[in-house]
Amino acid sequence: MRTKLNQQIIEGMSRNPDNWKGIFYFNRKDPRLMVPKQIPSLGWTFNFASPYAWITLGGIILIVIASSYFL
Repeated sequence: MRTKLNQQIIEGMSRNPDNWKGIFYFNRKDPRLMVPKQIPSLGWTFNFASPYAWITLGGIILIVIASSYFL
């Protein structure tokens, strides 16, 4: 279980402009797969430093390609 201080540190990581490469969030120290965007009202984005983000994106792309191929 995360303490309140650890939670604040993790939430602060997504607000740090050094962790953003244009519109992409890239932080190896952040354990989250999805993080709020720089403007939180715009939604969420993947942490592209996480290999699980690439696996998830690949899965979504495969589903789209397979559905268009089989339909």
